[in-house]
Amino acid sequence: MTELINGDLLSHDTFNNFGLHVLSKGTIVNDQEISRLFQHQIEYVDIENRASDEPAARTLETTVNPKWLPNVQPIYENAVKSFEKFFNHALVDGKVDDQEVTAVIQPLLNNLQMERDVVSMLLLLNTNDDYVYQHSVQVGMLSYYLATWTGYSNEESATIGKAGFLHDIGKCQIPGEVLNRPGKLTEREFEEIKKHTIYGHEIILNSFDDPFLAIGALQHHERMNGSGYPNGLEADDIHPVSKIIAVADVYSAMISQRVYQQKRDLLFVLKELYRLSFDELDPFTTHTFIKHMIPNFIGKRAELVSGEVGIIVMTHPIEFFQPLVQIDERFIDLTIERDYEIKHVYL
Repeated sequence: MTELINGDLLSHDTFNNFGLHVLSKGTIVNDQEISRLFQHQIEYVDIENRASDEPAARTLETTVNPKWLPNVQPIYENAVKSFEKFFNHALVDGKVDDQEVTAVIQPLLNNLQMERDVVSMLLLLNTNDDYVYQHSVQVGMLSYYLATWTGYSNEESATIGKAGFLHDIGKCQIPGEVLNRPGKLTEREFEEIKKHTIYGHEIILNSFDDPFLAIGALQHHERMNGSGYPNGLEADDIHPVSKIIAVADVYSAMISQRVYQQKRDLLFVLKELYRLSFDELDPFTTHTFIKHMIPNFIGKRAELVSGEVGIIVMTHPIEFFQPLVQIDERFIDLTIERDYEIKHVYL
């Protein structure tokens, strides 16, 4: 079964050893289907003959140049560069142009609907541009995805994605020497940084007819336990859209080299988000995010604390960080074999 490649077509219904129907005839096999076959310990399936121009063999590493990259990368890079212009306009005029923002954001949102591997996507699209601009684009992308995962319609999700793109626009009014300081901020400087939420709220209200877009800028640093800013809101007082943008904001900040100078282990980042979901971030929103991000690790190479290296072949819907790992011919279910723990995932 390890000879299966993405795009193979099953020629017969597939059953496990207990007679349970697993996959139907005509199913197109991709990573999710292959992991399901692993789960049911199915070693052999029948497939239709491959076309003469069959795709390259499936590998268990991230594709170096996925087919979507040539289309999405220039749109992403244009969005990052455009945000520098939006920040300058907001600083000078106190507002941004709705049509210009939409013209930059909409093509990216249209392409996001086709890409599922969000983890690899953000790594591949990462550029050396200014952190604030790139962070804004990433938060917009992640807010769009998370909105769809939490049940919003595509139109509503696009609006929430737009709110995510604009969440930090108020930073245009923070002095550069404070905003870009690499070391620890003084208490006075931190109080100044906090004002970007209020500045952003005002800029967006001046720019758009939709107050819904502005709430994310105002509240994305509010926390469930009341420890956030600018108003120390708690739990249900925080708008659901702000809870979405908060999760996207924290994740994007944590995967940035500005925070982690070492090689980024994205599984560790998700564990940190999980920890924050018990007091600071909304648990439903955070767990929904993790639940949808974790399957992106299927097919990735994982190093265990024991030093052994294997492939993640299946993830668990509840025990997010206890996947099924294949090491050579052996399968280790981390939900059962609790002595095993993943140290690092290679992307």
